Amino acid sequence: MGASILSDFGAEILIPVCAVIGIAFSLVQWVLVSKVKLSPGRESVNNGSGAKNGYSDYLIEEEEGLNDHSVVLKCAEIQSAISEGATSFLFTEYQYVGIFMVAFAILIFLFLGSVEGFSSKSQPCTYDKSKICKPALATAAFSTISFLLGAITSVVSGFLGMKIATYANARTTLEARKGVGKAFITAFRSGAVMGFLLAANGLLVLYIAINLFKLYYRDDWSGLFEAITGYGLGGSSMALFGRVGGGIYTKAADVGADLVGKVERNIPEDDPRNPAVIADNVGDNVGDIAGMGSDLFGSYAESSCAALVVASISSFGINHELTPMLYPLIISSVGIIVCLITTLFATDFFEIKAVKEIEPSLKQQLIISTVLMTIGIGIVSWIALPSSFTIFNFGDQKAVKNWQLFLCVAVGLWAGLIIGFVTEYFTSNAYSPVQDVADSCRTGAATNVIFGLALGYKSCIIPIFAIAISIFVSFSFAAMYGIAVAALGMLSTIATGLAIDAYGPISDNAGGIAEMAGMSHRIRERTDALDAAGNTTAAIGKGFAIGSAALVSLALFGAFVSRAAISTVDVLTPKVFIGLLVGAMLPYWFSAMTMKSVGSAALKMVEEVRRQFNTIPGLMEGTTKPDYATCVKISTDASIKEMIPPGALVMLTPLVVGIFFGVETLSGVLAGSLVSGVQIAISASNTGGAWDNAKKYIEAGASPHAKSLGPKGSDPHKAAVIGDTIGDPLKDTSGPSLNILIKLMAVESLVFAPFFATHGGLLFKLF
Repeated sequence: MGASILSDFGAEILIPVCAVIGIAFSLVQWVLVSKVKLSPGRESVNNGSGAKNGYSDYLIEEEEGLNDHSVVLKCAEIQSAISEGATSFLFTEYQYVGIFMVAFAILIFLFLGSVEGFSSKSQPCTYDKSKICKPALATAAFSTISFLLGAITSVVSGFLGMKIATYANARTTLEARKGVGKAFITAFRSGAVMGFLLAANGLLVLYIAINLFKLYYRDDWSGLFEAITGYGLGGSSMALFGRVGGGIYTKAADVGADLVGKVERNIPEDDPRNPAVIADNVGDNVGDIAGMGSDLFGSYAESSCAALVVASISSFGINHELTPMLYPLIISSVGIIVCLITTLFATDFFEIKAVKEIEPSLKQQLIISTVLMTIGIGIVSWIALPSSFTIFNFGDQKAVKNWQLFLCVAVGLWAGLIIGFVTEYFTSNAYSPVQDVADSCRTGAATNVIFGLALGYKSCIIPIFAIAISIFVSFSFAAMYGIAVAALGMLSTIATGLAIDAYGPISDNAGGIAEMAGMSHRIRERTDALDAAGNTTAAIGKGFAIGSAALVSLALFGAFVSRAAISTVDVLTPKVFIGLLVGAMLPYWFSAMTMKSVGSAALKMVEEVRRQFNTIPGLMEGTTKPDYATCVKISTDASIKEMIPPGALVMLTPLVVGIFFGVETLSGVLAGSLVSGVQIAISASNTGGAWDNAKKYIEAGASPHAKSLGPKGSDPHKAAVIGDTIGDPLKDTSGPSLNILIKLMAVESLVFAPFFATHGGLLFKLF
C-alpha cells in the first residue's frame, strides 16, 4: 500500500495556513477597495496611480462642468439606502430562518438519538460489527452541533457577501469616471473579497470541527465523519431559504420596475423616478450575492462531507491514515492558493484598457484557474495519497491507484470548465444563439418566448454529457468516492468562481447608482458594459453550481445507500419505481411554487408602481420623489411569506418518505429528483440569461444588426423586455434554487439514514 509523502503534521499545518492566507488576501482586497472614498473632496478625485489601466485620473464630470461634490454625495446616499434595505431584509429573513434552524436541530437530535433508544452505551460499528463504536446518542449530539455550525457559517457567508457588495457598488460607479479599467478592478476586487472569505471560512470551520470532534471520537473515524455530515445539511438548508427568499425579493422588484417603467412609461432602467428602483437594486444583493454565496458554500460543504464519509470506511479510515483522509480538504486548500494567483492576473498583471477586453479577462480567470488547479491536483495526489489503497464500494473494497484519483478530480474540474463555456455560448450576446433570440423580437414577444425556451432546452445537451462522462470516469476509477472528489474538483476553484459571480451584481448596482445619481451617459455606457459581461459570468456561475450539485447529490446518494444498508437499488421493484416518479415530479412542484410566488409578488409591485405614477403629482416630471419604502416593504413581506412553502416541501419530503415508505422508496425519490432537477435547472437558468442578454444586445446597439432592432422603446425592444421579465424568475429564483433541492434532499437523507434504516417504512410494515 505504501504511505503518503506528506506527513500527518504537514497536512495539519497546510490546511489552516492556506485558509488563513485566503482570509488575509480577502482583507487586502477589501483595503484596496476602501481606498476609493465616498466623501467629496480631492481625495475622491485622485486616489489612483497615474495613468494605470490606460486612463489618466481626470474626471469626465469636471470636463463636462458637472458638480463633482453633489455627484459623490448622491452616490453615497443611494448606496446607503441600498445597504440599509438589504441589511434589514436579511435580518428579517434570518429571524424566521433562525426559528427553523433551532426546530430542525431538535428534530435531528430526537430522530438520531432514538435509533438506539437514547442509550449512551457503546455499540458495534455499522460497517464492522467486530469493533465497538461510540453510541448513537453521540452521533445525534454531534450531528446537531455540526448542523448548527454549517447553518451559521452559511448565514455569515451570505451576510458578509451582501455587506461587501453594498460597500463596493457606489465605489465602482465613482471609479467608472476614470475609465472602464478602474471600475472593473474595483468590482472584481470586491467579488474576490467575498470569494476568498467564503472559501477560506468554509474550509477553516470544517477543519476545526473535525479536530474538536476527534477529541471525543478518537479512533472511531466512521462515527466522527458521519456526525460531520450535519455541516453540509446546515449549509444547504440555510442556502435554500436564502436563494428562494432572495430570489423572490429581487425578481418581484425587477419585474415590477421593468413592466411599468420601461414598457408602459418608457423611462430608462434604474431611473430615479421609478418607485421600485431601490427595491430592485437591494434585490441584486440579497438574491444574487447573499443567496448565491450560501448556495456555493452548501455545495462545497456537502461535497467535502460526502468524500469524508466514504473515505472513513475505506482503507484511509480503517488504517487511520490522516493525510489521505484529509485529501478533500487539501484539494480545497491548494484551490485557495491557485485562485489567489489567478486573481492577480485580473487585478495586477494585466490592464483592462477597453470595454471589449472585459469578457475575455473574466474568461481567462476560468481558464487560468483550471490549468493551474490541474497541476495543483497532480502534486496533491502525488504527495498526499499512498501509491495504492482501497475505497469502499457498496460493501466491497475496491483497489485504487493515486493517479486514478487524480483523474477523478481533474475530470470534475474540466467538466466544470466545459459547462461554463457552453453556458457562456448560449447566454452571451456575442454569439449567435442570443442574437437569434434578439432577432425573433422583430415579430413580437411570442416568437421571442418560443426562441428563448428552445435555446434553454438545447443548452442542456452538452452539460449533461459532460456530467455523464465525469460520473462514468470517476465511478469506474474510484466508485462513489471518485464522484465525491470529482464534485470537489469542480468546486476547487470556488474562490475565483465566486469572485466572477459576485462581480456581476456589483456592476449591475453600479449602473443603477450612475443612473439614479444623474451621471453622464458615458458613465452609464461603461457600467452597462461591465454589467453585460457580469450577466454572462453569473450564468456561468449558475452552470458551475448546477453541475457540481449533480455530482454532489450523486455522491451523497451513494453514501446514503451505503449507510442505509441497501445492497442494490432495483428500478423494477414497485417501491423504488414509485419513488422515481414522485422524485422526478418534485422539481416541477417546487418550480411552480417559486414561479407563482414571484408572479403574485410582482403583481402587487406593478399595482403599487402604477398607483404612484398615477397619483403622485410631479413624479414623471422628476420634481417629486417616489415612495421607495413601500416597494421595499412589498418585496420583503412577499419573499418572507412565500419562501416557507417551497422550503417546507424540500425539507419535509425526505422525512415523510423515509418514515412512511422506507429507504428503498426514498432512494427512488432522490434519483428521480436528481435526474429531472438538473435538466430543469440548466434550461431555466440559460433561457432567462439569454432573454436578459438579448434585451441588452438591442439596448447597446453595438452592431448594425442590433441597431436595426433598436433603439430603446422600439417594438422589438419592448418584446425583448417582456422576454426578460418572464426569464427573471426562471434564471434567478427557480433555476438556481433547484440545485439546492437535489443536494439538500440527498444530504438530509444521509443524515437521517440511521433512523430511516431502523424505524422507517411504517406503511409497508403495516401491510
